[in-house]
Amino acid sequence: MATNSSSHSPRTVEEIFKDFSARHAAVLRALTTDVEDFYSQCDPERDNLCLYGHPNESWEVAVPAEEVPPELPEPVLGINFARDGMERRDWLSLVAMHTDSWLLSVAFYFGARLNRNERSRVFTLINDLPTVFEAVTGRKPLKDKPSVDSGKKSKNNAKREKQIKANQRLQEESDDEDEGNEDEHEETLCGSCGTNGNEDEFWIGCDICEKWYHGKCVKITPAKAQSIKEYRCPSCSNKRAKHMA
Repeated sequence: MATNSSSHSPRTVEEIFKDFSARHAAVLRALTTDVEDFYSQCDPERDNLCLYGHPNESWEVAVPAEEVPPELPEPVLGINFARDGMERRDWLSLVAMHTDSWLLSVAFYFGARLNRNERSRVFTLINDLPTVFEAVTGRKPLKDKPSVDSGKKSKNNAKREKQIKANQRLQEESDDEDEGNEDEHEETLCGSCGTNGNEDEFWIGCDICEKWYHGKCVKITPAKAQSIKEYRCPSCSNKRAKHMA
C-alpha cells in the first residue's frame, strides 16, 4: 500500500516547489532511468496500481490508500491494466500525462492557503521545469507565439508587468526579511496624497507620467485594474481632455 501521507506538509512557496521537484524527479526516474523495473512492476494481473513519487525522490508502484477521502490527492488508478494493450511508448506517454496532472494537484493541495500572488509564483516555478510528458516523449516545450500587435503593446505590457511585480512586493513585504527591499518601498510616495501609506495597500502606476498612486486615492481596485489596458492618472486624464477640447 502506498505511503501517500500528509505528515510531510510544506507551507511556503519554496517548500511546496521543493516538494514538487522531488516528486517530479522521482516519477521521471521511474519512467526513464528505471523504466524496465517500473514496467515489470505494472503487471496487469495485479490489482489497481498507481505510480507515486515521494518527497525523498523515491518512486513506488502500489495500490491506492484505503482511507476515504485520502490524505493527499491520489494518482490515476489502474495504470497497469492498459500496459499490454498499447504500444509501450504510448502507454508510458499516457502514464506521464496523468502523472503531470497528479503532481500539479498535490502542489496546489499544499498551496490551498496561499494568496493569489503566491500561487502564481508556485506555478511559475513549476512551469520552468519540463513536464514529465515532455521528458518521456522527448518533446521540446513550444514557445509562445507573439501576437500580431505585440510590438505596439510591448511598452504597455512592460509597464503592466512592472506594476504587477510592485504590487506583489508590497503584498509580500510583511514576510520579506530583506531590509533592502523594505527601504526601496518606503521611498515610493503616492502621487495623490504624498504618503507611502500602509505596506499592504494596492498601488497602480500611470502609464503616461509613470507616477504611482494608492488605489484608494484614485478609486481603482485590484479587480478593476486587471481590465485597464492603459491607466491614466487623474492629472494626465485632465490634460488629455483639455488638449482634445
